[in-house]
Amino acid sequence: MDHGHHSGMWVPGEPPTLGRLFLPHLEPWSVLPVLSVLGLVLYLVAVVRLRRTGVSWPWWRTASWVAGTVSLFAVTGTWFNGYSMVLFSLHMTQHMVLSMLTPLLLLCAAPVTLALRTLPRGKDLAGVPRALLLDGLHSRVAQAICSPAFTIPLFIASLYGIYFTPLFDALMSSPVGHQFMLTHFVVVGLLFFGPVLAQDPWPRQVGHGGRLLELMAPVPFHAFFGVAVMLSTSLVVETFAEPPAGWGTDALRDQGVAGGIAWSFGELPTALVLVVVLGSWMRSEERRARRLDRAADRTEDAELEAYNARLRALADNR
Repeated sequence: MDHGHHSGMWVPGEPPTLGRLFLPHLEPWSVLPVLSVLGLVLYLVAVVRLRRTGVSWPWWRTASWVAGTVSLFAVTGTWFNGYSMVLFSLHMTQHMVLSMLTPLLLLCAAPVTLALRTLPRGKDLAGVPRALLLDGLHSRVAQAICSPAFTIPLFIASLYGIYFTPLFDALMSSPVGHQFMLTHFVVVGLLFFGPVLAQDPWPRQVGHGGRLLELMAPVPFHAFFGVAVMLSTSLVVETFAEPPAGWGTDALRDQGVAGGIAWSFGELPTALVLVVVLGSWMRSEERRARRLDRAADRTEDAELEAYNARLRALADNR
């Protein structure tokens, strides 16, 4: 294999094939693949510890976490990452997975709840991580970072602000910058979808209607971004201007594909989240109805009891 070096970074020498895309490969400063493996191990250890105490943990949450960490590793700890430095279409796929798919899978796994249940409590050193987590969840900073006034503009800026300014080329020119950008995509996704999915204690709780509004707010911006890239007649970023000779890649056509991926990918997670939010809304309405029924039953029963007691008292007094 000849490995081309492209602005100081490792780039595969041969065109991408399905077989090559997912071969493991770490570039210097690879933070995310390491975190994905670490996260997977810690989560599974926590689930086992919880089970040992006799508390069950839903299998689908564990499956969701496994899928989330695997999706994270698949696009950052493999040749996929190398190819995403050369082809806009693969970079955009990587971006969409990191900002939409991975965060949704990780959030559905309710890691905060699992941590709060398994981390030791107490006033000594062992209890510190749990106390820090709780303080973090209740902090002003966390509430500000999780507010829609912050998360929605951040979500939109990580599309327009990165690709339509010189920022993208600047970040792509160094390994640290590239890793920072990939990490940024994941964090933005977690912050945006966290309160919307609401599977975990979160610094900010939102009602179902609010969650749907927040979910839908960036959709037109996301779609427009995809269409703008798709229809652009010039190159949006410099990084992908010269694909390796001999790969038969037309940079502008590949950019069109990238725009299409951005445009269509926005729909998928949105539909998924919509199902989750509507499902939990219906369940909470059912619970409320049941609560009201029970309350009504109690007052009717009480009234009936009182009426019968009055009749008995009358009968006794005759």
